[in-house]
Amino acid sequence: MAGPLDGVKVIEIAGIGPGPFCAMLLADMGAQVVRIERPPDGVPANWPRLMVRGRRSVVVDLKHEQGPEVVLRLAEFADALLEGFRPGVAERLGIGPEACLARNPRLVYGRMTGWGQDGPLSSAAGHDIDYIALAGALYPIGAAGGPPVPPLNLLGDFGGGGLLLAFGIACGLIEARRSGRGQVVDAAIVDGAALLSTMVHELLGVGLWEERRGANLLDGGAPFYGVYETADGEHMAIGALEPRFYAELLAGLGLDGLDGLDGEDLPAQADRDRWPELRERLAAAFRTRTRDEWAEVFEGTDACVAPVLRPSEAVVHPHNRERRTFVPVGEVAQPAPAPRFSRTSPTTPDPAPRPGEHTDEVLASSGFTPEEIAALRTSGAIA
Repeated sequence: MAGPLDGVKVIEIAGIGPGPFCAMLLADMGAQVVRIERPPDGVPANWPRLMVRGRRSVVVDLKHEQGPEVVLRLAEFADALLEGFRPGVAERLGIGPEACLARNPRLVYGRMTGWGQDGPLSSAAGHDIDYIALAGALYPIGAAGGPPVPPLNLLGDFGGGGLLLAFGIACGLIEARRSGRGQVVDAAIVDGAALLSTMVHELLGVGLWEERRGANLLDGGAPFYGVYETADGEHMAIGALEPRFYAELLAGLGLDGLDGLDGEDLPAQADRDRWPELRERLAAAFRTRTRDEWAEVFEGTDACVAPVLRPSEAVVHPHNRERRTFVPVGEVAQPAPAPRFSRTSPTTPDPAPRPGEHTDEVLASSGFTPEEIAALRTSGAIA
């Protein structure tokens, strides 16, 4: 099967981080993605480039006087185009929305930025940590009494950025098939990170969230939702929020019957004043066995407990292996396309192409004659 986006043609103007991730998601779902890359930039030839999997690659020098015209001609045959320049750069290069939509009125033009296409900060530099900070998404993450902790660049670049743009492009494609008209999708990481924090705002609105780190149900404040060290220095993650799940947690730890309901010395789950004491009791219990021993105790139960695995361990965990959550692409194990589909399941992606590997093939399929391709190569516009 070729995936649910089979037949959708996408042009990706190469960038870093959220843009390639968006294009990877579309390619994983079967879209035919052509990646417009810059002339070779010194990246080692054996670099795996996992987020560039499943594409065809064309090298175009966008600063060459003939380079933008190559992109515009390719856009004539595309359903969507995505770029991640700062606002105004694509226009200055001659491949902005107005130019592309003039060639192809049905085109969905996706734009990936940190701050968005407008606003006081739109032209400023930034990275994931800056965008999630301004969105209010970084502040709640971290231990009580400590500073905010960056959640890698998962929350901004990939969750609030690339995934948001992929969703926007998919929505734009559906609307374009109904209306026959394309449009611009303005995906800003600051918007996406804010969107992902909707539940925090909901809880704030009803007085169930304190704007202090480590003081709430889901930020490590609750002793039954957090991470505990084991005897071997590894960790277990617990999320026993509901009373019946919490009861199974206590049973697995050998603490059942000490829930505080009958005057026993274990604090009750809902007794917030005694949460620090409860946390110490749970921590002491977890320190009596290794991570893998605890994983065996809780596997298959409803205690909502899981071992904290390294990325390399996650690849070989039996559950992930049976579901093929990770698949070999070339010689590198990497996350498989998701989500799953019952009828149009996508195939395992192809490894990342070499830069410019498909230049002649893609241009020829878009109407360029052999003479035009040869002239462009001679001039340095393509490689």
